[in-house]
Amino acid sequence: MRRNYCGSHLNHPELVEGLVLINVDPCAKGWIDWAASKLSGLTTNVVDIILAHHFGQEELQANLDLIQTYRLHIAQDINQENLQLFLGSYNGRKDLEIERPILGQNDNKSKTLKCSTLLVVGDSSPAVEAVVECNSRLNPVNTTLLKMADCGGLPQVVQPGKLTEAFKYFLQGMGYIPSASMTRLARSRTHSTSSSIGSGESAFSRSVASNQSDGTQESSESPDVLDRHQTMEVSC
Repeated sequence: MRRNYCGSHLNHPELVEGLVLINVDPCAKGWIDWAASKLSGLTTNVVDIILAHHFGQEELQANLDLIQTYRLHIAQDINQENLQLFLGSYNGRKDLEIERPILGQNDNKSKTLKCSTLLVVGDSSPAVEAVVECNSRLNPVNTTLLKMADCGGLPQVVQPGKLTEAFKYFLQGMGYIPSASMTRLARSRTHSTSSSIGSGESAFSRSVASNQSDGTQESSESPDVLDRHQTMEVSC
């Protein structure tokens, strides 16, 4: 599904403002992957294949409660015929054929994602190498790679709070929700957040407090403060 979003943006870049891609794989299935899937298909059921796709070996052995919950969910709540079709579609995926623009070259000559993009992956996810490969093919100017610590293939389940904060700052960097406040994400060891929003909010807060003490209060922020609110950079 996430690859479909990428394909839609590549075909119609004017319709997409930003993308958040979790565990994205920009590459087609290789011969080694094909052989492994054929072999596993003979010895493993679909449920185990899906679990191995989402969870690393460490997580499969350590987080037994979560694994059992998803095993039952996949086996009982999902239409198995549709699941087989989904697995076949994923295994038959094509390369996105994207490449990082060359410095000084016209961006229109390179095929890549031109919108703001947030790549998300857990540090113990089976998709780490694929996501890093995708990051190497994208324009670093508008791409952020977020590798979440203590997290596997489902960061939206294991670390929903941190992912929500990252998504909020991503939107803020695009110019939305400029009044978003800094939270524990800035202090998290998962990644560091470099932003001028902190000083912007402090200056704005002091300005409001001063105006309130004088009996006046501005109804809107100055353009300079808004510019600082919209500045965001997240690195791992």
